[in-house]
Amino acid sequence: MRRLWDKGAPLDERVLRYTAGEDYALEDRLVRYDVRASIAHAEMLNAQQLLSLTDLDAIRDGLKALAEEHARGLWHVELQDEDGQTALERRLTERIGAAGARIHLGRSRNDQVLTAIRLYLREAIEDLSSGTLQVADALDELSVREAGTPLPGYTHMQQAMPSSVALWAGGFATELRDDTEGLCEVARRISRNPLGSAAGYGTPGLPIDRDATRAALGFTSVQEPVTAVQLSRGKGEAQLLFEITLLMQDLSRFAADVLLYSTREFGFVTLPEAFTTGSSIMPQKRNPDVFELIRGRSATAQACLLETLAVCAKLPSGYNRDVQLIKFPLFRAIDLGLETLAILPPAIGALQFNRAAIRLDPAIHAAEEANRLAVREGIPFREAYRRVAAKLKG
Repeated sequence: MRRLWDKGAPLDERVLRYTAGEDYALEDRLVRYDVRASIAHAEMLNAQQLLSLTDLDAIRDGLKALAEEHARGLWHVELQDEDGQTALERRLTERIGAAGARIHLGRSRNDQVLTAIRLYLREAIEDLSSGTLQVADALDELSVREAGTPLPGYTHMQQAMPSSVALWAGGFATELRDDTEGLCEVARRISRNPLGSAAGYGTPGLPIDRDATRAALGFTSVQEPVTAVQLSRGKGEAQLLFEITLLMQDLSRFAADVLLYSTREFGFVTLPEAFTTGSSIMPQKRNPDVFELIRGRSATAQACLLETLAVCAKLPSGYNRDVQLIKFPLFRAIDLGLETLAILPPAIGALQFNRAAIRLDPAIHAAEEANRLAVREGIPFREAYRRVAAKLKG
């Protein structure tokens, strides 16, 4: 099978397997974005009189058909393709002939795959933001449903001040909405059009129009100069992974509270059987695996961020194959984020608080009493603090 860079010499199969790694399989999710960018590129070439209208029509129709067939599962990127770009161009050329081979004029696989990734990330951010807001809404519904349910507020794992389910859930809902703002801020870095930067140094001798592909693909600006494109690899990805890490940490802390509150010693909340699993040895047990895994997966998100940062940390300028390794942690973190966000609204909706089991320490109002005493008697707060402490001690 001929690859885009083949010059006739055979490639050792072991080299292909090692260099392609899992990348070819990961690129299946980028096919539809690559098709969209390829059509925009072909239309630009035609507008610049670098591609005939006949070839453009054949390319556009061929790519749309391939995208539809791929979506139906009729073909996948294979190891012998090496990557999604080769898979598309090979199939397109087999289908429409020489016109398919003309589409690569004025671009490289380097800017091609980065364009597809940025288009994909744009949708991923929308999905993550939407999922996060749905969890926040589920917490708001919990606040309404348990509006009269008190909770102790803890500091240092000790009952400290009075709280409530509404106040507890509302705090998490507010932070999740803040997480959506953080996710949306990633758009600044991924909204620059890399297409036409080719291997990182432009397309000498070709009058391409990068602003035309910018407009066609919905980017806000053209990334200039062309040498900045490869220097930007991993930065937008890492920023998104950082925001996913913060999101997963919020969800992890929420899960940690639920797990604590659901222990027999606390008994504040009951998890229905539909959201628990059984024990293989203890007939009486139901296990809160969903919330345990939510708590644990914040570590996975952080590891994906660190892996991405480490891959790019010491690369020289220009394109380096190392950046291929970013896809796995990037896709993994996005997937675990979306999966976690999908399970949480029904899980939150199933939480049942047991008001009879929630007992507040009588001393939990001490801070409020000290505040009132300071105001009523006009004494310094520290004096009121000492009086209340002495009263509780005696």
